[in-house]
Amino acid sequence: MVALTAIAPITWGTTYVVTTELLPPDHPLWSGALRALPAGLLALAFSRALPRGSWWWRSLLLGTLNIGAFFPMLFLAAYLLPGGVAGVFGAAGPLLVAALAAVLLRERPTARRLIWGVMAVLGVAAMVLGPDSALDPLGILAGMGGVTSMALGTVLSKRWRPPVGPVASAGWQLTAGGLVILPLALIVEGAPPALDAQAVAGYAWLALVGGLLAYTLWFRGLGRLPAGGAAFLPVLSPLVAAVLGFLVLGEQLTPLQLGGFTLALVAVAAAQGSRRRRRTVRERESAALCDHIDER
Repeated sequence: MVALTAIAPITWGTTYVVTTELLPPDHPLWSGALRALPAGLLALAFSRALPRGSWWWRSLLLGTLNIGAFFPMLFLAAYLLPGGVAGVFGAAGPLLVAALAAVLLRERPTARRLIWGVMAVLGVAAMVLGPDSALDPLGILAGMGGVTSMALGTVLSKRWRPPVGPVASAGWQLTAGGLVILPLALIVEGAPPALDAQAVAGYAWLALVGGLLAYTLWFRGLGRLPAGGAAFLPVLSPLVAAVLGFLVLGEQLTPLQLGGFTLALVAVAAAQGSRRRRRTVRERESAALCDHIDER
């Protein structure tokens, strides 16, 4: 389950290189709309399920948090910050989710998970921050806003379990988020940008793989994983972005960056390992109780 869910943030890690290399510049709102809306409509057509009752407003709220607010801020940060710098804010997601889950889900964060959350932030910071990092103020605000929006969306997605499968749930939220972005894109950025073949390919990748596939797997995993453990998986996004920067863009990785990469990766793995250990302990306690009852 963890491995399948991890595919989502791994594909999200391609957003920076696709945005900078394939998409038309200076269109974060249209990039968000063209990523979300086609994928959402395709999921709706495939699942043939529409929200009912309270799920109309819940889908709108979750779609706004996970897509409608998150996508524009993600693209704006990608446009304004050098590759991976926005990942420092994303790495703070586990800490934000832990705080929100304690309030909304009564899911108490363990000291171990908080420590690994801090280690993840330090690891990503060591990997992407350097003396030449250009920290655009608007990019910083976009990065902070994006991670806060997704953290709240992650926790509420755990609190409200949709009465449908992950494809329909992804379709509801992607469509709602795309419809939230669309009028803003028209007002702020005007007509859609002209698309050449590479831009079409970039948007197709972000919509079908980074949107439809990734969010289907993400919402499926959120329904089965603890919010605190799932929150660590998006840390994989800046790690993937850094690797692609090295392989595709020719960016260099220093020993400090490699150390940060390793530390962040260990933090993600350790957070999932602590979840498995607690489950094993619960299973052993349950088995011992059953044995005790059988003996009596």
